[in-house]
Amino acid sequence: MIALPFIALIVTLLLGVPIAFALAGTGIFGIWLIKGNWGIVLEVLKNALLFVGDYNLTTIPMFILMAFFSSSSGLARDLYVAASNWLSHIRGGLAIATVFACAIFGAMSGASVAAAAVMSNIAMTNMRRLGYSEVLAAGSVSVGATLDILIPPSVPMVIYGIATQTSIGQLLVAGVVPGIVLAILLTICILVWVKVNPSHAPQTSRVPWSERWRSLRSIWPSLLLILIVLLLLYSGIATPTEVGAVGAFMAALIGVVMRRLTWQGALHALKETIRTSSMIFLIMIGANIFGYYMTMSRVPQNVVAAVSAMNLNRWVIVIGITVVYFIISMVMDEIPLLLITLPLSFPLVTSVGFDPVWFGVLSIMMVAMGLVFPPVGMIAFVVSATANVDLVKVYRGTSILIIAIFIATALVMIFPELALWLPATMRR
Repeated sequence: MIALPFIALIVTLLLGVPIAFALAGTGIFGIWLIKGNWGIVLEVLKNALLFVGDYNLTTIPMFILMAFFSSSSGLARDLYVAASNWLSHIRGGLAIATVFACAIFGAMSGASVAAAAVMSNIAMTNMRRLGYSEVLAAGSVSVGATLDILIPPSVPMVIYGIATQTSIGQLLVAGVVPGIVLAILLTICILVWVKVNPSHAPQTSRVPWSERWRSLRSIWPSLLLILIVLLLLYSGIATPTEVGAVGAFMAALIGVVMRRLTWQGALHALKETIRTSSMIFLIMIGANIFGYYMTMSRVPQNVVAAVSAMNLNRWVIVIGITVVYFIISMVMDEIPLLLITLPLSFPLVTSVGFDPVWFGVLSIMMVAMGLVFPPVGMIAFVVSATANVDLVKVYRGTSILIIAIFIATALVMIFPELALWLPATMRR
């Protein structure tokens, strides 16, 4: 009775059924098996639909709209041009510029897949033209894009906060320091790579100082937008939803003032926001139904009790969970992964005394690894398709640069203060 819905979920996913409908269908099947009452099933369906009416969920479309307005306004291109002008005199500088552009663009968006598509169009063409290998170029775009789900605003962080009833504001702020650490480690990794194998990066070229300073003039609106968003989140003056609304409005305003955001671009941003938000909400409805089944079957409670009876060291438990996250994230996108696994992993982690905010950052970092690691890796597929580069070359690049994510994750585990220090200083 407990195993059949899980088996049905795996089968439906392998058959290519959309995740939202696979979760909803198998959840309904499981509830009916346990209760044998269609009245209870209908009550669960009603509650699942009411769940997406939660005010906190309005944060998601606001962050997504902010990302699409930023993209339509050409802000990502400005960031990349400025970073490349200042770093082109360093061997591998354009790859490092890509990482920094992804990191800063991450503070204006919240979805790594979208960032990968945007930065592939901008960075890959330029790096190819200047002689960079496709392995290094695709690797830097792919792994750099994972910063977008770590640095606020982050849609997966919002999903985690809603699913676990953890402070969304603290979660978003908690990703800042680990995101900066990861960006620095990626820079070091690229520098070591091109030092060991110079053929992946061409000889350097120095951009005139006048051009460098000129490129900074076009990015100050982006930096102002990022500063306002981070200050509003950190100070607690505005809720995450209000921060997202302010950010979306400012991104659109910047595009209009700079005469880049057309009516067509604005309508495209609105349509993509509606499409993406609808997809996320459908997945959340399906996951909520499946969550009711798991609660009724007492699977989370039984898992916690079984693990507690083993008297395992709590670090053995959290390392085991992170390994499972890493494996599943190789074949599943971040949002359904979090919604499916959190009903099991979160009670287990909190029962042994780990901080929910810290575990949120750790979960996102594990998801980031899976997004660029074979055999699937959603971001790797996006970069391969968008930039028309062989998938094997993308994986060769990500398999080297993923070392930085491994190290950053280990540092967050060893030094939890990296994730917890900044949220602890926030106004309560």
